[in-house]
Amino acid sequence: MTGELLLGYSSAFMIGLLGGVHCLGMCGGISASLSMAVPIGAGFRVRQSVLIMGFNLGRIASYTLLGALLGILTTQAVGAWTALGPILRTIAGLLLILMGLSLGQWWQGIQVVERVGAPVWRRLSPLTRRLMPVRYPSQSLALGLLWGWLPCGLVYSTLGWAALQPTVTSAALTMLCFGLGTLPSMLATGYAATSLQHWRQHPGFRRLMGACLIVFGVWTLPVTARLLSQFG
Repeated sequence: MTGELLLGYSSAFMIGLLGGVHCLGMCGGISASLSMAVPIGAGFRVRQSVLIMGFNLGRIASYTLLGALLGILTTQAVGAWTALGPILRTIAGLLLILMGLSLGQWWQGIQVVERVGAPVWRRLSPLTRRLMPVRYPSQSLALGLLWGWLPCGLVYSTLGWAALQPTVTSAALTMLCFGLGTLPSMLATGYAATSLQHWRQHPGFRRLMGACLIVFGVWTLPVTARLLSQFG
């Protein structure tokens, strides 16, 4: 079981890392605005770093909470109905494939999935506007906690992977690892928003990352696992 858990955590981290291009589009703008909100002067870098880190800590905390809430539902359901495991794995794989297609700009079908979280976001988004402009660490942390609920296909794809975990704790840790995987892109956006814009919009780079997610999604599917076991 330990090996399976480590595989789940590392997989979630890789999803966040590979999907960093998507994060630049969904959350990069707000992260960059935190940098611009800090006036140039003594201690600029320190204040900039505190605001950026506060936002990302709040965002990752929300992902972890989402994983825990989902784990409460799925771990009990899987325990009562063992056939649910392959179904959840199939959903997770399909979501990753959809996310890869979207990231590579081949097909935007993932937007249908993102609408699931729209009702919640309509209630939370007015609260984010009240926190802007961000001047204090408490504001950036609160903004990150709210921003983590933004409808996002990449988050939902990883939640599908978190749903496969055997305990609430492991589901939460899966989303924590995902959040940590997105951190390099988000930190880089906060410090170098202009230079990273070129990479985010580069078709070849987006297609490469999208293809990686598609391969990962195909590997997640139970039918793939059965085929690989036959060759093993």
